[in-house]
Amino acid sequence: MLTQVGDGVWVRQSGWVWSNSTVVLGDDGLVLVDPGITGAELSELADEVGRLGVPVVAGFSTHPHFDHLLWHSRFGDVPRYATAGCARSAAEGREQAQAMAAENAEGAPVELVALVSPLPADGGPVPGEVIEHDGHAVGHAAVLLADQGVLLVGDMLSDVLIPMLDPGRPGQFDAYEAALDRLEEAVQHANVVVPGHGAVADGAEVAARFVADRAYVDALRRRQVPVDVRMEQDWMMGPHRRNLQVVLD
Repeated sequence: MLTQVGDGVWVRQSGWVWSNSTVVLGDDGLVLVDPGITGAELSELADEVGRLGVPVVAGFSTHPHFDHLLWHSRFGDVPRYATAGCARSAAEGREQAQAMAAENAEGAPVELVALVSPLPADGGPVPGEVIEHDGHAVGHAAVLLADQGVLLVGDMLSDVLIPMLDPGRPGQFDAYEAALDRLEEAVQHANVVVPGHGAVADGAEVAARFVADRAYVDALRRRQVPVDVRMEQDWMMGPHRRNLQVVLD
């Protein structure tokens, strides 16, 4: 079910890796941020959005990974946006994203995967401030909804996922830490943080998320073993090993 986390901001969590879909009320209607993930869940999200009684006017993808590039026809044939870097990367990797959606997002319309366009310079229908950085993925974006006190951060600041670096790109330590710096500035104008995966954070938990992500990245940079409760999940060892490639390269 949609849970309200701010004035005109709702979150719905998927059963797949605790993925969060966010619904934001803008001046012209609703904007769906990273809707997902299975076909059944997308349809249920459409039901819940319909009950809000406000039309969907746009979609927004925070970054070019398949689970953030999904859509459903019931949301409408409306523009779907991303940063220019994300849109370019999504177009280049669309076939792979479709294959991953077919494998992991049962029933999600693969023909609608990754059809995003660069966000207009004025932000178009996406409310708030879009904060672009290159931590985790090319053209990754956060959305600061200062009036509502909410910061949408994509795949960062999660209580279940460790920071995930991109071993295919140089300078990932600097990029990730620079991204955290920018998000920490932005969160001065928000008291709620919505990650792409995991629980919504508020109050003291927000600061704790920054501490955890910084500690993990700093340990890797120093070639030390991170002490991180998120790594107690066995399935986190795969992402951790991929992060180690950044250290070794």
